[in-house]
Amino acid sequence: MNSQSRPLILINNQAARAHIAWPRIKEALTQHKVRFDFRETMRPGDAEAWTRAALQSGCGTIAIVGGDGTLSEAASGFFEMKAGNSKSPQPINSAAALAILPAGTGDDFARGLVGGRAPLETWLELFVVHCRNAEQTRTRTVDMLHGRIGDGAQSFICLNAATLGIGAEVAGRVAAQGSFMRLLSGEARFALAALGALAQWRERRVSVQVDEGERIECQSNLIAVVNGLYAGGGMMFAPAARVDDGCLDVMTTCGVGRAMVLRELPRIHSGGHLANPKVRVMRGTSVRIEALSRKDALAVEADGDVRGCTPVEFRVIPSALRIVV
Repeated sequence: MNSQSRPLILINNQAARAHIAWPRIKEALTQHKVRFDFRETMRPGDAEAWTRAALQSGCGTIAIVGGDGTLSEAASGFFEMKAGNSKSPQPINSAAALAILPAGTGDDFARGLVGGRAPLETWLELFVVHCRNAEQTRTRTVDMLHGRIGDGAQSFICLNAATLGIGAEVAGRVAAQGSFMRLLSGEARFALAALGALAQWRERRVSVQVDEGERIECQSNLIAVVNGLYAGGGMMFAPAARVDDGCLDVMTTCGVGRAMVLRELPRIHSGGHLANPKVRVMRGTSVRIEALSRKDALAVEADGDVRGCTPVEFRVIPSALRIVV
């Protein structure tokens, strides 16, 4: 086996559980006589750059030891990205696959793929089987979202979910939490961040247009554009969302005050928030979200990283990426 055919494992030791998971993973792969290359990320953007370089050099499998943010970075590296280009990003190697070795805070994308939490050993076993015989391994082809801020000068890939408003504020707070907070569960960390964000929040006037449909204007504090089933530490913004249906789901809140947000937050984990008539889910292949004034501008986060502010547009890239499952 030459070095180009070996899987490349990227480890983000800043992820919640990566420093514990990686020694176990390395030992198991050695025991199974799996040959591999690995690199430890040092700064944001490493996973994307190293994935892209490896695929361009002939590597066929990239594995991620980390959370949703690192996974999203690596997924971006499967594509050639050009700022200002409205066309969908082009894959470098459509036959290449991404393997997940979850070790993050929420691991929401992995959870959504299998309908719940699965232990690291389950994902590791799938990876070992894939390394031994990639052609016979079962993979799942998933959609991705292509996001464009403003006039498209900044574009990005979103693998799992993007949020605007409180959701983006929460993502920023989770990313800034200290080492002590990493001892808590992902759900607890997201809940504490949400309470802090809500205390300083006000509703913003926005417009939302899905595909070429009606342009809806409302006062909102949370908008979610969803590809995967779970986001934000196990929340189901759109319980009908599927990663391979060729659609994105858009959840909006309209006229939902702070007290109601507090009441609805726990219900989002079960999808019960959709019983509230002020919460709406729309489905399509694209969405454009704009603030109605400069002071109403909303921050935009995708897969845990804040990308910019409105206006923003998302489009589905159907059947974009192969995942080892």
